[in-house]
Amino acid sequence: MRAVNWFTPAIALGRIAWLRTILYLFVILDMHAFVRDTRDKGEHPGLYQPLLLARLLDLPKPSVANTTALYFVLIVACLVGASNYFPRIAGWIVAPAFTWWVLIGMSDGKVDHDHLALVIALWVLPTVGGARRGRASYGDQTPSEAAGWAIRCVQICVIATYFLSSIAKLRSAGWALTWPGSAVLTWAIVRRPHPVGEWLLHYPWVLHVMQWVGIIGEFCSPVILWLKGRWQLLGALFFLGFHAANTAILLIHFLPTVVCWLAFAPLERIVPWFQARRSDDAGKAEYQAEEGREAQQQAGA
Repeated sequence: MRAVNWFTPAIALGRIAWLRTILYLFVILDMHAFVRDTRDKGEHPGLYQPLLLARLLDLPKPSVANTTALYFVLIVACLVGASNYFPRIAGWIVAPAFTWWVLIGMSDGKVDHDHLALVIALWVLPTVGGARRGRASYGDQTPSEAAGWAIRCVQICVIATYFLSSIAKLRSAGWALTWPGSAVLTWAIVRRPHPVGEWLLHYPWVLHVMQWVGIIGEFCSPVILWLKGRWQLLGALFFLGFHAANTAILLIHFLPTVVCWLAFAPLERIVPWFQARRSDDAGKAEYQAEEGREAQQQAGA
């Protein structure tokens, strides 16, 4: 029973509403900034090498017609979904469409694991309904186990991105701890030169420390799923700092994973906090106005 409760915590529907808006708008950014060559591959279908999932689903080869149609369907559906109107209809369009978009875009042999949590998030978001639509949905404090299940799925996939990365590093080294003691960061900096990384080349011991910290953090990442409050915040900040360091040293951003860290954030508190601030400000303004009127009355007397 505890395991079931852990997988389906009651979480306010407002968090789902915020995630819909943020992730669907991010998908539009992703299509233009990261996985942006899907339409180009439609112009050269002879170079298309379908990934395993595309072969299992027997998806058609990309063409100018289907990649262009896919592009416009995604744009429209993401904008509708981001508005939190017709969230399930829009969501069930975005999830398979973006999955196909990614499968085409990554059909050249380079599969970016930073999209794992984002793709899964798009599949689980439409499973959650809600009584409120549009702007009202952001402040919906109704607890929902369906929302909790969706959020937990995204959280698990975020953490799996790091944990499976550590397993891949160990496997590639013959299940030995040779990766953190190697010169892999040195090689990466030479391959992708950047001022910060080139400066660190003069301090190889720092690079070795960073490799050890990175793989230990990735291997221990599942602990974050059971942390709460400030401890979980510290875990999230560690990995956000991890990505900030990668960006500064190698210009590797991992934004599709980073944005999914918002599944850990209590986004449903934003509207109540803002409303409370407005009430306090209104109360202070009314109090000051009342004091002003009393002062005028006393002066007139």
